[in-house]
Amino acid sequence: MSTDPFATLISDSRGFLNALADNNSKEWFLENKATYEGQLKAPALALLDTVSAALEKQTGTVPSTKLFRPHRDVRFSKDKTPYHLHLHMLWSTPPTGFFLGIGRDYLSVGGGIMGFDKDRLTQWRETMDRPKGTDIKAAIEELIETGARMDEPELKRVPAPYDKDHSNGTLLRRKSCVVWYDFQAQDIAKGGLISQIETTFQTLQPLNRLLSTL
Repeated sequence: MSTDPFATLISDSRGFLNALADNNSKEWFLENKATYEGQLKAPALALLDTVSAALEKQTGTVPSTKLFRPHRDVRFSKDKTPYHLHLHMLWSTPPTGFFLGIGRDYLSVGGGIMGFDKDRLTQWRETMDRPKGTDIKAAIEELIETGARMDEPELKRVPAPYDKDHSNGTLLRRKSCVVWYDFQAQDIAKGGLISQIETTFQTLQPLNRLLSTL
């Protein structure tokens, strides 16, 4: 019998989210809220606290934590289904953060800056045009060589006034900088969810340190 208090968080989350996908309504969610509270929310909050203590030792900073709410903001969306089909968590170490996403078909651990505000976006672009930008690019490439990934850049073109053939053009097209590692549930089971998260956060820490100096 497993002694890992989070051993069933992934399977419980996916079971609930799969059922929610077939019944994405306020009525169904309220009828099953006790399951959400007991099998998803409570262990997720405990996970946030447990990892937070380890992250404080790694970074020397007390992270603030967040469990993202299940409700979707549908005001400006054509999709009016009221609930997200994922369980997302954040450990915030401003200006950077560490992330965990559990979805119906994905399990991702990430680090970086989810979205640049106006001033940091300017600083990011200026940095990418300087030698320090090469250091950040090298850190990202090193992570990608170990199996990490990044989402596609938000912009299709390199923004002015930078040359369209800039050596850091792909990074200049970004309005965020997050690197992700994707895992299979069976991979997590071998060492435990906490161990995998903490190890991955440690791997991502050098990049976050660089991003913190923007």
